[in-house]
Amino acid sequence: MTAQNPPQPDEPAGPAAAEDEAVLALAHALLDAARAGDGATLLGAVDRGAPVDLRDASGNSPLMLAAYHGHAELVAALAGRGADVDLLNDRGQSPLAGAAFKGYTEVAEALLEAGADPERGTPSARETAAYFDRAEITALMEAPRA
Repeated sequence: MTAQNPPQPDEPAGPAAAEDEAVLALAHALLDAARAGDGATLLGAVDRGAPVDLRDASGNSPLMLAAYHGHAELVAALAGRGADVDLLNDRGQSPLAGAAFKGYTEVAEALLEAGADPERGTPSARETAAYFDRAEITALMEAPRA
């Protein structure tokens, strides 16, 4: 392969391309683990050096996906490993707003305990909780934090 003869789509991939594919496969597996609440897989990888704030094509982090799918223990564990609890996805949504939208009180509590800001995002978690009449989550956001 030379500059005059670029690789064709049907040519076998070189070592770098194979490595890129392996990294992408791992990233997808970790994001799937977040959705499924598979802490053993996800946290094990993070503990071995995988980026805790990895993001998918829509800007969703593992913490966002765990929050949106109702996995409070995994959310707390990710936050404990340094995940950004206020990291917005590409639509400007925060993990706390996702928890408020879905009505996951335990997830909202875990996020708030980890320092999540109810005013982050568009709409904010506070606005989302009010819109969907999530009284328990609104009360959590109003409660003083230590």
